[in-house]
Amino acid sequence: MSPSETPASPQSIAERLSSSRPLAFIGGGNMARSLIGGLLRQGIDPAHIRVAEPVSPLREALHRDFGVAVFEQAAQAVEGAGTWIFAVKPQVMRPVCEGLAAQARQAQAPLVVSIAAGITSDQLDRWLGGGIRVVRVMPNTPALLGAGASGLYARPGVDADGRALAQALLAAAGTTVWIDDEAQMDAVTALSGSGPAYVFLLAEAMIDAGIREGLAPEAARALALQTVLGASRMLVESGVDAAELRKRVTSPNGTTQAALERFEAGGLRGLVADAIHAARTRGAELSAAND
Repeated sequence: MSPSETPASPQSIAERLSSSRPLAFIGGGNMARSLIGGLLRQGIDPAHIRVAEPVSPLREALHRDFGVAVFEQAAQAVEGAGTWIFAVKPQVMRPVCEGLAAQARQAQAPLVVSIAAGITSDQLDRWLGGGIRVVRVMPNTPALLGAGASGLYARPGVDADGRALAQALLAAAGTTVWIDDEAQMDAVTALSGSGPAYVFLLAEAMIDAGIREGLAPEAARALALQTVLGASRMLVESGVDAAELRKRVTSPNGTTQAALERFEAGGLRGLVADAIHAARTRGAELSAAND
């Protein structure tokens, strides 16, 4: 696993993506909305983005909220598009791909970017008819705020331009990390793809605990959320290892130490490891179930 190069500037991201053929999203759910929002913040013209979404209310909301072109059928959305971003549920990926196979094999073959958990690049290539340039990606929902984290794996055959285009697409929504071994993509899914939900669960638990200790609900919520935000910023902006930051706020025999000892006694580290392993295993199961 290797981190990406220095993130591209907003101008270079917009220039690279705007100079390409249009982008087509197949699926207009939460993750597609997150990425589209990130692209528009970077200055991409909404007219450069096309979205296929079969559910009418979702389709109408996409057009209303972002001003992008929307279509009921995937075949309509990909017409003339140079990059296809598959943002559909893993369970329907195969029939969606097979329905677009003929268009994928046209003279100007697209770059295919998939954000479906558990679907391998080999499966995508096979379902689309073979010889397809595929970049498999696992982003997460903070992409909506430009604070996402995405792991990317490029199938052999994706050239430097294809990799740069895929990275520009995801860099518009946050940090990117290239993965050298596709087998590790399930671990990326388990760690960062599902990771925001782990943080949300922690925040829920902290709020509930504060209320049980007598705080008013609004006070417990404000204190817990700002604590999560502030701690996250320290982790990112200080450049100091998480373990060292933890030690700096833990006075011997103090309140923090008392709390941390209960976490450790309760097996927090092992529970987190087991949870992430369960998510990774589920990703592999999704791949097998949809082959």
